Amino acid sequence: MKIGSQSVSNLGMGTWYLGEGDAQQSTQEIAALRYGIEHGINVIDTAEMYGQGAAESLVGQAIIPYQREQLFLISKFYPWHATLNTMRTALKNSLQRLQTNYLDLYLLHWPGDTPIKETLQGLQTLQREGLIKQYGVSNFDTADLRMAHLTMPSATISTNEVLYNLDSRGIEYDLLPYHQDQGIATIGYSPFGSGDGQEIHLPDALAELARAKQITVHQLLLAWVLRNNDVLAIPKASSIDHVQANIAAQAVTWTPQELAVIDQAFPRPTRKTPLKVI
Repeated sequence: MKIGSQSVSNLGMGTWYLGEGDAQQSTQEIAALRYGIEHGINVIDTAEMYGQGAAESLVGQAIIPYQREQLFLISKFYPWHATLNTMRTALKNSLQRLQTNYLDLYLLHWPGDTPIKETLQGLQTLQREGLIKQYGVSNFDTADLRMAHLTMPSATISTNEVLYNLDSRGIEYDLLPYHQDQGIATIGYSPFGSGDGQEIHLPDALAELARAKQITVHQLLLAWVLRNNDVLAIPKASSIDHVQANIAAQAVTWTPQELAVIDQAFPRPTRKTPLKVI
């Protein structure tokens, strides 16, 4: 898929909670990120919020062996860092932790009190300075995006990163169509649910479907998010085994009958629901 004019893998690696363990765990996480990079995943998603910079620092260590242009690095800034001066400071701190001199994509982590026009103007300035290639938002609902476009028509919001999984399909009603209409790439976080990934309880019919397809329940959840090749999924990359399973999920294909079974268990939205955030 594409973010702006940049081609990226439709499977990325998320980093929430990475870099917060002991040295052994950090070594495992670095190995997982490097395995992903070496097996075709070029997107790494992080944020200044994750471990108060610990995840960015871990990513910075992990990417040392690779050419920077091979990678598509995403980070996000707090809403209270959404003015130009605070944003620039936050960005430079993130770049220092990531050991790079630019980001491919910089996102406002969620809507805040700073007027969106001021934030978008700041992002445009950072883009002109070469510190970021593209910019976007996260956790914005359709009304938030419409207001941003109305307030700042010249802004190129390339991406919106939102919660998307089998149990959180609300964005399919109007947000995904709006993204497609406006050329906004969709990044879907938490494809397995929150926490340890056990938050989404699958009925027996879907557990049986996973067994029939010889995939794990987690692979079913991820493959479903990836089914149309129009969402960039960013499951957490905490071990090589997890990354291997995630990569294998990309090869899963679905018949209309199988998708109908899934839709019966987790129906498509038929009305507008507020955007879920975790």
